Amino acid sequence: MIEQQNMRERVRDIMHYESDIWAIADLLLAASVKQSDFPAYMMPFFALMMLEGRMLNAIKGVEAEEGLTVKDDPEDFKEAFLAKDCGYNEYIVMQGKTLRTICNNDTTFEQDFADYLKAFDPDLKRLLGINRGKDEKKFLNMDYYVAELRSKKILLSVVAAWSMIDLSPYDNSAITTLEEHIKRKWADISASTAGEQYTPDDIISLIADIVATKVTKPKNQFVHVYDPTCGGANLLFGVADRLVSQAGYSFIATYGSEYNDALYALAAIESRFRGHSQISYGNTLTTVPFEDKSFDVIVANPPYGTSWKGYQRDVKNDQKGQFPGGLPAVSDGQLLFMQHILWQLDGNGIAVEVHNGSTLFSGDAGGGESNIRKYIFDHDWVEAIIQMPQNEFFNTGIYTYLWIMNKKKPVVRKDKVALIDGSHLWQLLKKAKGDKRREMNASHRAQIVEALTRFQDSDICKVFPREHFYYNKQSLTLTEVNDQGLSVEQTVCADAKAFSLKHPQSITIGEATLTDIPNATADAIAGILDTFVTRSEDAPISVSTADGDTYTFLPERNIIEHADQQGKKTDLGCGVFQLKEGKSKTKGTTLAISIKPLYKTDYEIIPHHLDALENQKEINAFLQKYVTKPYTLGKNIVGVELNFNKEFYVPEQLESVDDILNEIRSLEQEMKGIEL
Repeated sequence: MIEQQNMRERVRDIMHYESDIWAIADLLLAASVKQSDFPAYMMPFFALMMLEGRMLNAIKGVEAEEGLTVKDDPEDFKEAFLAKDCGYNEYIVMQGKTLRTICNNDTTFEQDFADYLKAFDPDLKRLLGINRGKDEKKFLNMDYYVAELRSKKILLSVVAAWSMIDLSPYDNSAITTLEEHIKRKWADISASTAGEQYTPDDIISLIADIVATKVTKPKNQFVHVYDPTCGGANLLFGVADRLVSQAGYSFIATYGSEYNDALYALAAIESRFRGHSQISYGNTLTTVPFEDKSFDVIVANPPYGTSWKGYQRDVKNDQKGQFPGGLPAVSDGQLLFMQHILWQLDGNGIAVEVHNGSTLFSGDAGGGESNIRKYIFDHDWVEAIIQMPQNEFFNTGIYTYLWIMNKKKPVVRKDKVALIDGSHLWQLLKKAKGDKRREMNASHRAQIVEALTRFQDSDICKVFPREHFYYNKQSLTLTEVNDQGLSVEQTVCADAKAFSLKHPQSITIGEATLTDIPNATADAIAGILDTFVTRSEDAPISVSTADGDTYTFLPERNIIEHADQQGKKTDLGCGVFQLKEGKSKTKGTTLAISIKPLYKTDYEIIPHHLDALENQKEINAFLQKYVTKPYTLGKNIVGVELNFNKEFYVPEQLESVDDILNEIRSLEQEMKGIEL
C-alpha cells in the first residue's frame, strides 16, 4: 500500500512536465510548423530526454551499487555501466555532459550537440535516426528534424527548452505515465501518427486489474507478457508495471511488435531500460517475430477497420497455422490479430484485447468473420466480453469491447460466456481530450472486475451457455401456394415436373401478342421471348391452345387460371409460365410453352444446439410452427454472433392508463381556465 502511494506521488510530481513539454510547441508554431507535424518534431527529443534521464539514473546506480566513479575508476566504471545494457553515450556517461550543459554555450552549441548525438551507441543511433545510411530506416528521423529546426533558426531554442525536462529522478512507471499523456496530446492533433493505437490510461488500468486477477503463476516465476500491436508500448509496459505494483509479481518479461517507425523506436528505447524486454519491428502477422514463444499474458489494441490488402498474399500463404478459423473480409484485420493472439497464447494463458463492435457481429453465417468466431467459441476460449462506454478513446466515439480470452477456464466456467455491460460506468472529464470525454474511475473498474470475478448474473453481468451465441441459418425452398394452399404441383405438374401445353396457338404478354404460333417466324418467336424476359412484374400472360383451352397467369396472385372451351374457369394454384425456343426438322424454329411451380429460396434463423440430434429437433419444430408453405430443406450453416443491445435491452416504461387519464383531465382543467 505504501509503495502504491509512493508511486502515485511520483506520478503526480512528474506530470508538471506535461505543460512544459507542450510549451515547446509554441516555438514550432511560431516557426510555421503545422500542428499535425508537431508529434514528428517532438518525438525524437522526448526520446533524448528519456535516454538522458535513464542514463543519469544508471550512473547513480553504478556509483551506489559498485562504489565506482568515472573520475577514480574510469575503465571499471564504464564496464559496470555497459553491463546494465541500457544504452550508452560517451558524452553523458564518461564526460558528464548533458543537453543542459551543451546549451549553456551558444558559440559551441552546434559542434557540441553534433558530438552529443554521435556519442550514442550504434543501436540507439539507429533508433533515433542519427547518421543513418541511404537505405536505412528513418525511425525517429532525428537528423532530418535537427536540420529542419536549424533552417528555421530555432534549433538552439528548442533543444534548450527540452534540456530543462529532467527525468532522472523518476522510475520507469512514472516516465511511462508521462509518455502516455504526451502521446494523448499527439493523438488529439495527429490521428494518423502517434495516437493511432493509443490506449487511455484508465483502460490500461482496467486491463491490468483484470489480468492481475487471472494470472495464476507463482509470484516467484516469470510472467511473459506480449503485445503484438504495441505502438509505443504504453499498454504493454503499463500492464507489466501494474502486475508488479498491484499483483506482487517480481519477474516480468515483456515482448512487443510494432510496424510504425517512430512508435517502434520509442518502444524499443523504453525497452532498453527494462529487464527482459524485447521489441520487434515489422508487420506482426507476416514477420511473426516471436514464433517460437508462447505467452502467459497477451494484451492488445489492434487498429480498427484497417485493410490488410497490402499483405493479403502473405496472410493467405501463411504456413505457420496462425489463422485456423479462416480469414475475415480484407477491409478489417482485427480478427486476424485475434487468431494470432490465441495462436501465441500459452495453454494456461490469459488474453485481453480491445476491439470495436465489428468483431462481435460482422459477417453472415458461413462467412469469414462468423467462421472465425465459431472456431474460437468451439474451443471455448472466450470467458467474457465487456462493453466499454462511448467516447472513451481519443480518436473515436464508438463503443469498444474487451475480449477476455482464457485457454484454461475453471471447471465451473466451462461452456459459459459472461457479457458485462460497462457502458454506463463512466464519469465526465473536466476537459475533453479529443473524442475522449469520459473515463472510468477506480470504482467503475472495480465493479467490472467484481462482475468478472463473481461470474454471476447481476445488473451489469449476464452469464450465458456458450451455445446461446450460435444460430442455424437454414435455407429452404418454399413452394408458393394460393389462398387455398394450392400449387400447380398438385394440379397439373405431376412429380413437380413442368406441364407442357400441347399445340399452343397464341400468346399475349401484356400488350404484345403472337398469333398462329405453329407458323410463326423465327424473328417473331425471338421477339415474344424478349418480351417475356423483359415484361413488367404486373403484366398478365394468356396462352390459348388449338383444343380451345386458355391458360392465364394472373400476376397479382401469382396463380395460373384455366378456362375450357365452355369458358369454365379453374384456379390451378400458384405457378408460372416457362417459354423456350425449340427446333423441329419439319417446322424449324418453334415455341415451347409449359407451366411450372413457383418456388422461392428463403432462409430462417433458428436457435442452435450443440447436440446434433437436439439441433435437428429444434429446426423441425421451428419450421413446423412458423412456416406454413410446403418446403424442402436446403443447406444449413451454423453462425456465431453477439449482440449486446439485445441481451441488455430494457424496454421503455410506459405510463399507466390511469396516469394518462389523470394528465388529460389536468390539461382539460387548464384549458377551461384559459377559456374563462
